[in-house]
Amino acid sequence: MSSARQIGIAVMAAAAALLAAAPASAQERTPRIGYVYPAGGRQGSEFQVALGGRLMQGYTGVHISGPGVRAVVVEHQHPLPGREANALREELGKLREKIRGPRSATAAATRPQVTETDRQRAQEIARLLDESRKRMLNPAIAETMIVKVTLAPDAAPGRREVRLMTDHGLSNPMTFYVDSLAETRETAPDPDENLPGPLREARRARRNAQRGGAEAQEPLDVALPVIINGQIMPGDVDRYRFDARKGQRIVAAVAARDLIPYLADAVPGWFQAALAIYDASGKELSYADRMKYQIDPVVMCEIPADGQYVVEIKDALYRGREDFVYRLTVGELPYITGVFPLGGKAGIATAVELSGWNLPTKTLSPRFEEAATHSLTVPNASNAVPFAVDTLEESLEREPNNTMSAAQALTPPVIVNGRIDRPGDWDVFRFHGRSGSRIVAQVQARKLNSPLDAVLRLTDGTGKQLAISDDCEDKAAGRSTHHADPTIAFTLPEDGTYFLHLGDTAGAGGPGYTYRLRVSPPRPDFVLRLAPSAISLRRGQTVALTVQAVRIDDYSGPIDLSLKDAPEGFVLSGGRIAPGADRATMTLTAPVKIPAEMMPLRIEGSAMINRRAVVRPALPAEDMMQAFAYRHMVRALELYADVVARGGQSRGPIKLIGELPVPIASGGQGSVTVGYNSISNSGTITMELVDPPAGVSIRKIAPAGANTEITFAADATKIKAPLEGNLIVEAFMVRVPDKNKPQNVQRYSLGLLPAIPFKILGAVSTN
Repeated sequence: MSSARQIGIAVMAAAAALLAAAPASAQERTPRIGYVYPAGGRQGSEFQVALGGRLMQGYTGVHISGPGVRAVVVEHQHPLPGREANALREELGKLREKIRGPRSATAAATRPQVTETDRQRAQEIARLLDESRKRMLNPAIAETMIVKVTLAPDAAPGRREVRLMTDHGLSNPMTFYVDSLAETRETAPDPDENLPGPLREARRARRNAQRGGAEAQEPLDVALPVIINGQIMPGDVDRYRFDARKGQRIVAAVAARDLIPYLADAVPGWFQAALAIYDASGKELSYADRMKYQIDPVVMCEIPADGQYVVEIKDALYRGREDFVYRLTVGELPYITGVFPLGGKAGIATAVELSGWNLPTKTLSPRFEEAATHSLTVPNASNAVPFAVDTLEESLEREPNNTMSAAQALTPPVIVNGRIDRPGDWDVFRFHGRSGSRIVAQVQARKLNSPLDAVLRLTDGTGKQLAISDDCEDKAAGRSTHHADPTIAFTLPEDGTYFLHLGDTAGAGGPGYTYRLRVSPPRPDFVLRLAPSAISLRRGQTVALTVQAVRIDDYSGPIDLSLKDAPEGFVLSGGRIAPGADRATMTLTAPVKIPAEMMPLRIEGSAMINRRAVVRPALPAEDMMQAFAYRHMVRALELYADVVARGGQSRGPIKLIGELPVPIASGGQGSVTVGYNSISNSGTITMELVDPPAGVSIRKIAPAGANTEITFAADATKIKAPLEGNLIVEAFMVRVPDKNKPQNVQRYSLGLLPAIPFKILGAVSTN
């Protein structure tokens, strides 16, 4: 009576006493926001925002992070329920038949009078049905929540997060900005918006063909400086007209991918904005479809003469839908295009050169106490740039150093700030190393907004190549699609002089091709990402969450995770990332008695590294997909546990009894006892492993007094011991309400058990 992954046994106790009566998939039923429009507003203003998404029923409110903001739900728009839609179709059919009139002359004599009310009602029903049909075409954004947002005059400018609260839980976060500039939004009317859908689309297609392609509407007039909020629909080209004077240096910067990094059900997975500025005659003065390597474009244009100009935005492939949202900032505003050096030493002021447009200063002297990546900006700037701060000694690259004979001498550990200052340039550095010592050479360029696509080579004194690196993936950089910064970690074979050669993979170069090169022994460390950033659960319920570790400089040891300052009663189970593993799935259990409310959470990871306690926060993130294939852990600002009142309470906590982690011999078995404290109904329990390691299965489930024993098996042909981690088990209740109809089986999820730590040991002895 067993199977590879599922065992069912009849028991006298119902699983309702074993587990909370809440499905393990509750997280999957929480609301999802696909876009926010407009994705920001001005201090001191009040306006309406549309949240497009799904599973928005049962909404209870909207949360926008940070002080000085208030949000109130106004309306929930969604596809028509099937019964209502069918009734409207039937009514529309009768109205159209009435309007069309009878076909015979005899019947025409008794034709009922057609009123203007009949015609308006037919148009309204057609509009409702067409809108509902269109919503269902994109189920990820089929619902719309209209929200009134009020921003206080002193609301701090910057990035915020919007989340929708429902009685099923808290949604994913979406970016929302508070700014100080004047704001507007596209308001171009659709001349056919009141027509039935097919007729409206036909007329729009005919207008496009007459105009030679994409819809070209009259530009909307705006006064600079301004932030324009818009949406690109299929074929849309949005144009805005402004007055400018000769010599003005106008900057137009788009935030699109910045707002929505990846569209999971679109290819290539984001809105690819294209931006241009034209003069009054239609001559193109500036164009961009990206900014250096960044997806969101920026155009800069020195105005040649007094007059009117047009800024134009579209999708590069003329795609579009409601979630192609943008914020377009236009004006004679400061914009930083680069800094040098790209970083400095913690606790010391660093002289920084700025390049860009309309800058009030060409230099800054920032000082940061914490070793981290910070932001640099200037007053009224439309952007901020990253600035890396470290604890190592800093130096500057010195030319000429493009050959081994002219190599610049380094004494590790050190960080060199340099430039590939012309096409074809190579910067060469030499250092002395000892046999058997480990050296790490790491470039930071692309992640600090440099266009440099670096390649790094390590050679010995004869020029023999020992190692080379081009791209090195940084899983902590969730918004990156091209990880262009290289890293070399190498054990030196003998005492002697070694050389590092740094250049651009395409042979490009220039003053802006800046970098930071760290040369040092390994500095083992780690960073953590936790998903999802909103953990929705009921009282007493257990849910799963994933923590990803990005290991730095050869660190391969265990990482222990724990809750910090959490409300009393929350339990984190399986809080350990095994040695060498890059992630772990664990569980969080809410207390039985706790208010139903949203509360911030904090989870930390700790490890002993070189006899030093290292503690790092598990930063919240959203596990997002790009182009149906690539997954990214995109940072969120906040982590919440949202305890919802829906569904009642658990009868008590679940306890794991026995040795933990559960020892399982490769090719053998291991058991754990699950304890519970009450009995109710009878039924059949089945249990399944959720995404288990290959080769691990449930072998047997059996009563153990007032408890239940679960036996796991490990297939030696599929597992390479040793292996450790967590097993996530979901339980189900199976019932047959009518014994005369055994085929009518009812199956209910009863939820997750707390994560069960396990360890696969060596093979079973045959002696």
